[in-house]
Amino acid sequence: MENSDSLDQEQSVQTEAPAEEAADKAADAGAAENAQPEAPAAEAAEEQPDADEKLAAELAQVKDQLLRTMAEYDNHRKRTAKEKLELRADIISNVVADFLPVMDNLERALAAECTDGNYKQGVQMIYDSFMATLTKLGVTEIESDGADFDPQLHQAVQRVDEEGVESGKVAKTFAKGYKINDKVIRFAMVAVAN
Repeated sequence: MENSDSLDQEQSVQTEAPAEEAADKAADAGAAENAQPEAPAAEAAEEQPDADEKLAAELAQVKDQLLRTMAEYDNHRKRTAKEKLELRADIISNVVADFLPVMDNLERALAAECTDGNYKQGVQMIYDSFMATLTKLGVTEIESDGADFDPQLHQAVQRVDEEGVESGKVAKTFAKGYKINDKVIRFAMVAVAN
């Protein structure tokens, strides 16, 4: 009986061993099945940072392009505004230069003797209106009589010996000069004292 007991035990051990092995194999198979889906998840997790980095790089590039475009537009706007102001000043100076002979004639008409007071008053009103328009456009008269001679503002057409006027000063103005800001429209034609 002892023999049969030991045989029974041996058989039970043998039956338990294959059952345990089968369970282990089944667990390994389950782990392998679970590992297979984890492998793509791990690859996806590895690809995710690469994709995030790629998107971040593209976003940075688009932001850089946008900033450059905005800066370029701002520079263009400022350059255009500056050119527009310069062009405006050039146009005004060209138009005013064409009207200056009319201004000279009005001044001569005011300086001439006239017996009709109403006529002279009318000419004065036209002259004042003309001067107000020039002032509104930023046109100013160049100071000449008694001022120091400045070749950037005055055109000397004569040298004279004038009593009471220092040498190098403007003794007489033949035609008034005008400027817009620092740009000379017409130089003042003057006689300079010796």
